[in-house]
Amino acid sequence: MNALVDLLSDMATLDGGAVESCLKGVRFFKDSKPVRRRPMLYNPGICIVASGYKIGHLGGRSFRYDADNYLVTSVAMPFESETHPGEDEPLLGMFIDIDMTQLVDLISQMELQTEVAKVTANDFPLGVGPSVMNADMKDAAVKLLKALRSEREAKILAPGFVREIYYRALCGGQAQVLYSLVKGSGSFAQVARVINMMEGEYSKKLDVEQLAEAANMSVSAFHKAFKEVTADSPLQYLKKIRLARAKDLMVQQNMKAYLAADQVGYESPSQFSREFKRYFGRSPAEIMRETRSA
Repeated sequence: MNALVDLLSDMATLDGGAVESCLKGVRFFKDSKPVRRRPMLYNPGICIVASGYKIGHLGGRSFRYDADNYLVTSVAMPFESETHPGEDEPLLGMFIDIDMTQLVDLISQMELQTEVAKVTANDFPLGVGPSVMNADMKDAAVKLLKALRSEREAKILAPGFVREIYYRALCGGQAQVLYSLVKGSGSFAQVARVINMMEGEYSKKLDVEQLAEAANMSVSAFHKAFKEVTADSPLQYLKKIRLARAKDLMVQQNMKAYLAADQVGYESPSQFSREFKRYFGRSPAEIMRETRSA
């Protein structure tokens, strides 16, 4: 058993779900059974899989992340994912949120401003994708997990290892996506800012004109750029965010479906139920029954 699997076997204690570590922004996950293709929502971050593999599907494209390939998500990204445990062991992994302040500081320290400047206004990298899990990234992940076994080391040492993981990601195949995110100008950064706004205000009435204005772009240019980054139209993306957040409220807080619908901005409970079942393949009532019986 390799070191990553060994460490995560002790830490990922919730089968079929995620566990918060003692360091904010780092979570462990485990699946002993295969999970069919289903909608997921990843926040900006780095997903490291130690055993088994996942396949993501977005906009007609598919990508695999496993022990040899970690996943970088630069914006909050709804996509579909399927889970495949190993033959003799569960799928194990961890997810590390991206701290923008740390990322910007690292780019400065690494003197990558020239590389960032090369990203043009017309560059629209998809906001999620795999990168090769090389020995340096694997070593950084092992050091982080070892530190997270102790509250003292988690407090003192683990933040430095998270920073090293950011550093390794900036040296990897998805670096340009991270460059685009921190550039602060250009279409990708404008779309990313609007996505952050949508993440905080998804329960409000938002239309494409408002969103395009917030991005300081024309409606047609914004729509094109948004779809290049997320593989969704702005309103499709907003709907997926609302449904994902409503499901979280129902599963994590045992909130009734009609209350969750209202919380995320739906005025019609029947419309919410229809769109929920179309997206997740199960009705809100079925999700709640599964949650209660788990």
